[in-house]
Amino acid sequence: MISIDTKKKELIGNFSREGHTDTQTPVDTLDHDFPGTGKGKLIPHGIYDLARNEGHMNLNTSHDTSEFCCDSIAHWWKQQGCQHYPKARQLLLLCDGGGSNAANRHVFKEALQALADLLGLEIRVAHYPPYCSKYNPIEHQLFPHITRACQGVVFHSVAIAKQFMEKTKTCKGLKGTVDILTGVYVTGKSAQRIFLRR
Repeated sequence: MISIDTKKKELIGNFSREGHTDTQTPVDTLDHDFPGTGKGKLIPHGIYDLARNEGHMNLNTSHDTSEFCCDSIAHWWKQQGCQHYPKARQLLLLCDGGGSNAANRHVFKEALQALADLLGLEIRVAHYPPYCSKYNPIEHQLFPHITRACQGVVFHSVAIAKQFMEKTKTCKGLKGTVDILTGVYVTGKSAQRIFLRR
């Protein structure tokens, strides 16, 4: 059973962020985060393995789409999931009710079927009702610790974000890994045009 969700988007560039960091010299940043003055946006998609207490983030700079969500799961499965669960024939996803993995999005359902075919797994999805995302384990088992690891850090690049997110850990054994997905995800696709990257 894994819990998935997209964390809040962040702007890449010289923007101030909440929190404090210790530096030897002062760091000047912009106090308003106008997208036009940045280098793009960072879209983090999180996967939390409840059984192993492990978190994984996939970072992208394109768009938060159903295709990105399913590519993120496929990447996690190929890198980690199939090694930890070699005999698995089913995968249960805990998802929020909205966003790129919404229960009422036909594009997500078709991308999910393509994912199941690609991985050779039966995939089941348990969607939380609207306004109940706070009960999704990823919201309190992974995302707060990633936020803490990145407090005050200026995301000048995706590589810097990756570097600090990888430092996520807790005294209860939570470990985090981070990868960058370089695919370009286009919004506005209809349900008949979803093809996952192999």
